[in-house]
Amino acid sequence: QLQLVESGGGLVQPGESLTLSCATSGATLNYYVIGWFRQAPGKEREGVSYINFKDGEIYYADSVKGRFTMSRDGAKNTVYLQMEDLKPEEEGVYYCAAHLGIANMEAALYDNWGQGTQVTVSS
Repeated sequence: QLQLVESGGGLVQPGESLTLSCATSGATLNYYVIGWFRQAPGKEREGVSYINFKDGEIYYADSVKGRFTMSRDGAKNTVYLQMEDLKPEEEGVYYCAAHLGIANMEAALYDNWGQGTQVTVSS
């Protein structure tokens, strides 16, 4: 079974950048969709981005297009989310998750989740 572990969260000032990592183990990613989600206190979990390993498609939510970039290492063991020009409203817990079906940003359809990593955006 696939396991996911996020890391790289921390405190940044508005406008600064941060890169999150999602280390995977237990399965190869060839047929997976790996998504990034975030959840602020009292808010719904929202989709940020995904990579569909079946065809290479990368999706970004409108709110992060042009600022966030997903990537993977050569062995496809770790997925990254590079975040630039972070906004205070983007503070929250960031999760990576895995899904074997049709690519989507619906949190309820993802089967495996990491523990989350906290991103704080504050002056």
